[in-house]
Amino acid sequence: MKFYGFFREGSQVNQVICALLINLPVLAYGASIGWMSPMTLLLQSDHSPKGLPLTDAEVSFMASAPYLVCIVFDLVMAYIGDRVGRKFALLFLSMALATSWIILLCSFETWALIFARALVGVTMAGCFVTCPIYTKEISDDTIRGALGCLVVLFQTTGNLFLYIIGDLLSYRTILWICLSLPTIHMIVFVFMPDSPSYLVKKGRTEEATKALAWLRCRSVTDMKVQEEIELIMKEQNKDKTTSSFFLKSIFTDQILLKAFQIALVVTLAREVCGAIPVLNFAGEIFTLASKDGGLVLSPNQQAMLLGAVQVIGSILASSVVERSGRKPLLFLTSLVSGLSMCLLGSWFLLRDYDIQAPSWLPLLTLCICIFCDASGLQPISIVLTGEIFSYKYRGIVMGVTMAMASVSDFLQLLFFKPLAKAVGIHVSFFFFGFVCLLTAVYVILVIPETKARCLEDIYKDLKKNKTNEGKEATEVKEITRF
Repeated sequence: MKFYGFFREGSQVNQVICALLINLPVLAYGASIGWMSPMTLLLQSDHSPKGLPLTDAEVSFMASAPYLVCIVFDLVMAYIGDRVGRKFALLFLSMALATSWIILLCSFETWALIFARALVGVTMAGCFVTCPIYTKEISDDTIRGALGCLVVLFQTTGNLFLYIIGDLLSYRTILWICLSLPTIHMIVFVFMPDSPSYLVKKGRTEEATKALAWLRCRSVTDMKVQEEIELIMKEQNKDKTTSSFFLKSIFTDQILLKAFQIALVVTLAREVCGAIPVLNFAGEIFTLASKDGGLVLSPNQQAMLLGAVQVIGSILASSVVERSGRKPLLFLTSLVSGLSMCLLGSWFLLRDYDIQAPSWLPLLTLCICIFCDASGLQPISIVLTGEIFSYKYRGIVMGVTMAMASVSDFLQLLFFKPLAKAVGIHVSFFFFGFVCLLTAVYVILVIPETKARCLEDIYKDLKKNKTNEGKEATEVKEITRF
């Protein structure tokens, strides 16, 4: 048996190392999102390190600023990744996050606090546009799903990590720890290779071969490395025959249009499954659940519980996605999440009519929703979007869908409470449940299985589905004629 470096030939260890480092900024981003929970309580208290407690308006601007910036930078990060490389884009987003923590360390001025949080939006965009694409392009087909799920695992771990240290350490100590994460990443990631697909696109075939050989733990002359380089070149040569204008290519090619529809549906379904408003409404639900003297948790303990549920869910996704496939996991989590949202809506409806219902039910359904989001809806939608497009479209599609997701998140955070008061909170949760159940049906009828399959095979499935839809439409027309 031959050995490459310290590992046996064909080992996947280098891919795992590279994927872990690619997703290190996601861990840092997760910590930056988690930072708002314990630090808001501190900054609005009488013991605020600023000297004066922050107002609700200041905290609201700090919380919403990243989502507004993310809408624009979803597309900017896609452009940077395609033009100057996935590696540079990744270093850029770590630099933005490091700058954010430096500003927080240097100033308590309101503009500085809001600007620092706005920079988190740059990292947010890069984490869900650049990182999944980069991970997909360095991974074997046999492990790309498991490595692709790391983005959610690292985000949820970052959240939980900050919830815990936010309860234990001082304000400035936490900032220094958070600053160390993107700083370490920028230093270490310099030694990692860029995406072989990007290098081939730029005509740097020799460099791409060396990068791929290192990732696959093989020599540059190995036939399998050469075959994979040829496959990348073949895929990109096909893209040259299509229009250089993204929207024209999407809307004139029926298969690309179908793939784009799938990417958009699973992305929006992930955002409108109820997880985001549920997380923001968690405090009140926990309060209601503990009215009868049951479980009583502080706000930060609530955050820790939800963070732990998210981490467990994302670990499950990473461990089973290559065995179960994308389609079954996405269907199951959509179905269970939909049922849990409907159950939560029913609980609120019964409460409105003064009908006694178990106080532990909201806590259970909330945890189920968060678990399903982390174990299926989030990671599988991201992995799937990266797998159903070639290099030419992968970045811009991820950017467009994530921009739509950012708009959706911002609108939900803005209008959820006013609408819930106007029509009743139960209506909101029934709506989220209905969206999840529709998603489960859509998964069964439309979405192809992409596990360990090449793009050509996936598109054959989409073509069959399109042909079947055309036949059904023709049959309907024939029937209506008579």
